[in-house]
Formats: sequence, structure tokens, C-alpha cells
Amino acid sequence: MFKLSEIKELIKLVDQSSLQELEIENEGARLSIRKPNKTEPVYVTAPVQHTYAPIGQASIANTAAAFEASIPATTGHAKQEDSSLHKIVSPMVGTFYQSASPGSAPFVSVGSKVGDKTVVCIVEAMKLMNEIEAEFKGEIIEVLVDNGQLVEYGQPLFLVRPE
Repeated sequence: MFKLSEIKELIKLVDQSSLQELEIENEGARLSIRKPNKTEPVYVTAPVQHTYAPIGQASIANTAAAFEASIPATTGHAKQEDSSLHKIVSPMVGTFYQSASPGSAPFVSVGSKVGDKTVVCIVEAMKLMNEIEAEFKGEIIEVLVDNGQLVEYGQPLFLVRPE
């Protein structure tokens, strides 16, 4: 049986990491936490019900299936699936910033042209501001992370259509 405080902590840890899905089984109870893709909006269509009785595996499986069914399937062509696009990835673990300071304009945005030495963002690690360069020429197609978001080593930050 999982305590509510444990579930909240696990959700927070998954949200702040690069994990996309976590499944845990404890004393016959199974918990599954899954992040939606950036292209999958999450809709809450029913009020949350609190249950304090032990939950069996069949009940958890039914709840997980109902949750997954409530997430609409993506339609159309997802930008991440385009193999002609290049990814600019984070070279380190840190905090992603789109601009040099809170009030200034972002280094790049969707539609910006970049060169191989163009600074696209800053990743702060251990109080050091590290400028991240595009390393190739192209056009920014999508910004994959939010300003101030924690990023992992190798996590994609931008999708770029190369020239």
C-alpha cells in the first residue's frame, strides 16, 4: 500500500527527471506514473476520488487503463518524428534559460536562423552560466523545454531544420 505522501514525492521526482514512466510494485499494490509527451495534452475530466481501502492489482490496472484512454491520441505529423531535424542537446545537468537575464529577449525562438557559433540558451550548473551553441546552421523549429526547467545530460532542448 502506498501512502499519499509517498505518491506525491514519486510524482515530483519523476516530473523533475528525464524519466518518462515509472512502475513500482509494493506488497501486492502496483503504482504506475507516466509523463505525457509534449504533444499530448492532459485533460482531467472527472473529480479525484480518495480511497483509503487497499487497492488490488486489477483495480490499479483498470484505473491506469482509464487514465491512458483519457489522454487523446496525437493526430497529424509530430515534429519530433521528422528524421531530417537535428536536436540541440544539453551537454550537462542544470537549469535551462532562454535569455541572458530575466527581462531580456530569448537568444532564439521558433523561426530563428542559427549558425554554428550562435548561442541558443544558457544551462546553469553549479552557479556557472554555460552558453550553449547551435554547432550547425539551420532554423529553430521547436523549443522542447520551458524556461527555468531542470534538464538532464543529453536531453534535447531544440529541434532544428539544418540548412
